[in-house]
Amino acid sequence: MNVLFLCTGNSCRSQMAEGWARHFHGDTIAAYSAGIEAHGMNPNAMQVMKEVGVDLSTQSSKLASTLSDVPLDLVITVCGHADENCPAFLTESRLVHVGFDDPPKLAANADSDEAALDCYRRVRDEIRDFIRDRLPAMLNRA
Repeated sequence: MNVLFLCTGNSCRSQMAEGWARHFHGDTIAAYSAGIEAHGMNPNAMQVMKEVGVDLSTQSSKLASTLSDVPLDLVITVCGHADENCPAFLTESRLVHVGFDDPPKLAANADSDEAALDCYRRVRDEIRDFIRDRLPAMLNRA
C-alpha cells in the first residue's frame, strides 16, 4: 500500500510522518512525503527525529508532482494549506486530513534553542502517536 503525507513545504511535518510510517509500518506500506512546494529539509525536524532513533537523512524535500506516477492508495494532508490546495491528481486517491501544528511557527517566539526544539518535539510526538495508533485503522479502510 502506498501512503503519501502531504504538507505545504515538505520540510517538517510530512517528513516526520514519513519517517514514523517507515519506522512503525515499513514492512506493510510504502511511505512517501511531498509538498505543494519544496522548502528543503528542516534541520530541527531532522534533529528531534534522530533523538528518538528515526533517521530522516535519506529522505528529501520534493514536490507532489514528482510522485504523479506512484499509484497512491491513501493521501494524508498534515496541514490546512495542503488540505485546501491538494493537487488534483492526488484527489483520485483516498484523501484524509489530519492537521498538526507547524513547529517553526510554534518555535518562532521561543526564548532559547532548547525551548524551540521542545516545540518540534511536541509535534514529533503527536505525529508519532497518530502514525502508531491511528494510521493502521485508516489503512484498513483505504
